[in-house]
Amino acid sequence: MRAAVLGTGSSLPERVLTNTELERMVETSDEWIRTRTGIRTRRIAGPDEQNYQLATRAAQHALTAAGIAAQDLGLIIVATISPHMLMPSCACFVQTELGANNAFAFDLNAACSGFLYALDVARKYIAADPKMKVLVIGSETLSARVDWEDRNTCILFGDGAGACVLGSAEERGILDSCLLSDGSLWNLLYMDSPASKNPDLLDPESKGCVIQMSGRDVFKYAVRAMEDVVRQLLERQQLSISDISLIIPHQANIRILDKLADRLGAQANQVFCNVDKYGNTSAASIPIALDEAVRQGRLQRGDKLLLCAFGGGFTWGSMLLKW
Repeated sequence: MRAAVLGTGSSLPERVLTNTELERMVETSDEWIRTRTGIRTRRIAGPDEQNYQLATRAAQHALTAAGIAAQDLGLIIVATISPHMLMPSCACFVQTELGANNAFAFDLNAACSGFLYALDVARKYIAADPKMKVLVIGSETLSARVDWEDRNTCILFGDGAGACVLGSAEERGILDSCLLSDGSLWNLLYMDSPASKNPDLLDPESKGCVIQMSGRDVFKYAVRAMEDVVRQLLERQQLSISDISLIIPHQANIRILDKLADRLGAQANQVFCNVDKYGNTSAASIPIALDEAVRQGRLQRGDKLLLCAFGGGFTWGSMLLKW
């Protein structure tokens, strides 16, 4: 028995923020953003679109697709770096909204790799109890965590949520995963905590609770790290890239996706991309893309699906599923 995806769902804010609108906010241009990132629009949360509310809506779609009632869930995991509160967890709010009274719930922080980390945790719980149903969500409201005067970051990030329900299956599911991290490189992509109320713990160099990024360094590490971890997984499974029906990478920017595909020798039709519509939604990017791929009929029973991600920490990983 393996942990398998039983249903997927997603939820995106109504507001669409275009590159043209950003031209009026910071020194940039539509052409500059498109050529460097591939992003044309991103979604920005508004009233009644808090992180947990987007997460709940994505979860409801996933539960419907899976044919599972909220009361049947044993565990809820939300991967996020932008909860609307530090405590309680976003997952606890989702549990309440869904009425999932039989589940326990917690958040997981692995930045843009968070959804893969959460899937792997769910996989272990289902291995221990094959009857368990697990809801895994990646949800972000990064619009609350960017400096809207910093053109290096504010053009990149968007809001949204994606979810999947996992249960056990005999002939399909998660085949393997490879997860890694390197905390020594934290200062290339990070977000400070809110200011400390303990004067002895105040960081005088803190720039506030907003995303800070060294873009060129992140690009260099991201491509190499994801390529390496994908190759490790393929080698372990004695597969080549041509055996993979669909690759869903973290949607960071188009240059990373193109470079990764080129170095792996993947064909254009193997790589799913929606970064142009939604930008970088961190932990939400892979589950949003997965739900879109499912609704577009890009995955058929028996297909091999490869997921890969890279995020702050640094964290990175890959996962192989038989659909």
